[in-house]
Amino acid sequence: MENQLTKLNIFSLKGVQMRTFHITWLMFFVCFFGWFGLAPLMPTIRAELHLTKGQIGNIIIASVSATIIARLIIGKLCDTWGPRKTAIRLLLVGSLPVFFVGLAHDYTTFLLFRLAIGVIGASFVITQFHTSMMFAPKLKGTANAVTGGWGNLGGGVTNMVMPLIFAAIVGFGYTKAEAWRYAMIVPGVMMLVIAFLYSKYTKDTPNGNYDEVGYTQGKSSKTDWSVLADWRIWALTMAYAMCFGMEITFDNVASLHFVDSFHLSQSSAGFWAGIFGFMNIFARALGGIVSDKVGNKFGMRGKGLLLAGVLLCEGALLILFAQSGSLLAAIVSMLSFALFLKMANGATYGIVPFVNTKNVGLVSGIVGAGGNFGGMLFGFLFKSDSITYVQAFTYIGYTVIAVSIIVFITRFYKQSVPSKETDPVIAGSMA
Repeated sequence: MENQLTKLNIFSLKGVQMRTFHITWLMFFVCFFGWFGLAPLMPTIRAELHLTKGQIGNIIIASVSATIIARLIIGKLCDTWGPRKTAIRLLLVGSLPVFFVGLAHDYTTFLLFRLAIGVIGASFVITQFHTSMMFAPKLKGTANAVTGGWGNLGGGVTNMVMPLIFAAIVGFGYTKAEAWRYAMIVPGVMMLVIAFLYSKYTKDTPNGNYDEVGYTQGKSSKTDWSVLADWRIWALTMAYAMCFGMEITFDNVASLHFVDSFHLSQSSAGFWAGIFGFMNIFARALGGIVSDKVGNKFGMRGKGLLLAGVLLCEGALLILFAQSGSLLAAIVSMLSFALFLKMANGATYGIVPFVNTKNVGLVSGIVGAGGNFGGMLFGFLFKSDSITYVQAFTYIGYTVIAVSIIVFITRFYKQSVPSKETDPVIAGSMA
């Protein structure tokens, strides 16, 4: 595609490519801020709604399961509507349950609102798709990882900020039961602001919107489900389930884990849970940057080996975190496994744009949905009354190691598209 950038200057707002770059990661950030805005407030919500461990587990599962279907749909809509229209509509519709979750006064209604809020987690697919449209093949992994990492940062910042917003509202004289409800108005307003920015300052492609450049003309509107026969996509889906799936699970349970295991206050637990998410400011980008450099030197096989390696380290260090007997040991091991987990996120999407250039949105959606499917399955472990959080973390660690072996033996460099797209660099083109 013409006019794709070959250089990433993260401090620039010049040109539609860089404006889109910054607005799309900001959209992702705000959606994640709203998606996980309730997680650090769960100690208060648990007490007010008298939630059991099993009910909390169901809420965690609901918060990530809706996104599975949403990401598949959003991926296809990016191919047909274009990422700009898709993002604006997702922000407008998704803001509604964020605003109105405060109306929940029992377990069932809270669960349904949490399920509805989960749809905005599909914002990730738009960001990865839109970024891929704006950057040249050699830079896709890096650009996707930076936007993905900075967007994911919303899940960490919300763990730090929402308890502060909650405390400020309590300071104005409201009860705790009122404060968590009013606090959710903040991310709802943020989503509306970003919808305006997305509408005014972005384009679908470097050359204009889909309807302006005739991008979809001659393209079949029928979903090409033949991509499901490609084993590489399933390997990437499993990989993303292990890294991003673990990330959203940890975002959901970290505050409760620190409160229950180390007797921290809600604000202190939120701070340490937020540090986990804050690693995204550089770690996911690092995974994408290294993936691009390895890919330039060793091709797709090198990218696959890198992904397998960081997954292996993530799994081993997650087991170490589970066995931590002190807060200091837990924090050190948490930061260690977080580094490799978030690098694995970046390394996964350093491969995604290359495996099937005719269906980039669909493939991004499938792999992205895999991340949420992993989070949903992990949620069942944290729901069980017979499995402790420590045991759940341990089981997940061993599962991550097993998937790293699957990724290791997957031949990513073997293309399943026509010969003109067999070269990794050419295959990265969105033309």
